[in-house]
Amino acid sequence: MTFMKLKFGTAVLLGSLLIGACPALAEAVLHRGNSGEPQTLDPSQTSLEIEAFILKDLYEGLTSYDAAGRIVPGAAESWTVSDDGTVYTFKIHDKANWSDGTPVLAEDFVFSMRRVEDPKTAAGYANILYPIKNAEKVNKGELPVDQLGIKAIDAKTLEITLERPTPFFVELLAHQTALPVNKASFEKNGADFIKPGKLVSNGAFELAEHVQNDHLTAVKNPDYWDAANVKLDKVIFYPSEDQAAAVRRFEAGELQLVYNFSADQIERLRASHGDEVRVTAALSTYFYSFDTRIEPFKDVRVRRALSMAIDRDFLSKEIYSGAQLPAYSLIPLGIATYGEPARPDFADWSQLDREDKAIELMKEAGYGEGGKPLNIEIRYNTNPNHERVAIAVADMWKKTFGANVTLLQNDISAHYAYLKEGGKFNAARAGWTADYADAENFLAINLKKNPVFNYGRYDNPEYDALVEKSYNEKDPAARSKIMHEAEAIVLRDQPIAPMMNFGQLWLVSKKVKGWQDNGSNDHLSKYLSVEE
Repeated sequence: MTFMKLKFGTAVLLGSLLIGACPALAEAVLHRGNSGEPQTLDPSQTSLEIEAFILKDLYEGLTSYDAAGRIVPGAAESWTVSDDGTVYTFKIHDKANWSDGTPVLAEDFVFSMRRVEDPKTAAGYANILYPIKNAEKVNKGELPVDQLGIKAIDAKTLEITLERPTPFFVELLAHQTALPVNKASFEKNGADFIKPGKLVSNGAFELAEHVQNDHLTAVKNPDYWDAANVKLDKVIFYPSEDQAAAVRRFEAGELQLVYNFSADQIERLRASHGDEVRVTAALSTYFYSFDTRIEPFKDVRVRRALSMAIDRDFLSKEIYSGAQLPAYSLIPLGIATYGEPARPDFADWSQLDREDKAIELMKEAGYGEGGKPLNIEIRYNTNPNHERVAIAVADMWKKTFGANVTLLQNDISAHYAYLKEGGKFNAARAGWTADYADAENFLAINLKKNPVFNYGRYDNPEYDALVEKSYNEKDPAARSKIMHEAEAIVLRDQPIAPMMNFGQLWLVSKKVKGWQDNGSNDHLSKYLSVEE
């Protein structure tokens, strides 16, 4: 017995010495520069990519993304689909738990998805789940929430019935809107359930601290079903809206990841940091939206003229150094089920020819030289690249039409909150990154029934009817043809002016391991580690 005690004591002493001497056992912390302050941590209210980065660390949906941006099982370890493609049955991980140690149940997803579709919630992205049977009717208040096509078969088995076959449905379930919230915490804390100390999550990390406009800290969730494979102890997100400051912090080693930086810095940064500079093509479109409710922007001739006068090649080359590509289509290249996007008639003209035709259209509408004065305010969210684009476009419109153009910038939260709430404007910068790899995701933002993201309140019954028709078409080729017809209409009417296809701009320290570039721009911290 004495020998055993001495051996144990020696082991403890040696262990203590090893812990103190071994840097590998130090806390593993990832410092992530995010490009703005999240508006919310409530999955039902989210709409921004910078929120998705955080939410997908805190919560886990039925499906998720791997490091390469591919759909993989999430909280559901497996699922089956009925022969007609309308009934999905999910088996939730036996070891899936909330951060308070209680099990993640099928009923948690029933509660969460009903909450999203409940009109009282006013979820901006409720349409993401419209493929679920009765979802749209529930969301419009035409049916009670218990009529949503989702039910718990048993504690760990969930059944979801769809309105119609939806090939991309499992991708929708990886969207942040489909993330589950903890019913007990929500019912106890109400709107405060998203605050540190109250937020109960089921993802690889849990919320430890959130200091508005300074930082948000998430720590490893020991109750996560795959915690053994999570290498980080802590992730700290910094709302780095000041891109120059974020780059300086990266170069000083204070940040290991930075999302978005000024594109005019690409060449300098590549010279200094090599492959730490990552530029990846994305399923994204950068555009200006026109408010079709007010003059002169309700006139299609004015919208087309303004769009024609934008020199997209200049924006791509001179402002983004080729990190974004000129675009004339709403839907980006790269969606396999859609193929080559539609293009407006002026896409193949020279820029000089576009400008000549634009001047004619503007004169027909009664504006420009010899007509009514053309006053335009361009709204954009604070960002050096967006500011340079706005200045360049303003100059193009001044030179082409003699327009009086002013600029108005707001931080990202205020900018999008104003647009989503229906605030009136002239021209507003916006962008759309695919929530799932299907053309419908881009077409839906111009539907009359989608006012949250149809910023300019475009209203064309023919367009709406075609998009609706595509939902019921089961033949892939016929469906693609219908969607191309719809895109052609929106490009003819130009309620938005597509300008560029995004490149994702990241700075990734060589100390970060597990990073993979991907078109979906999903980079969950659970796959990353930091080496000193």
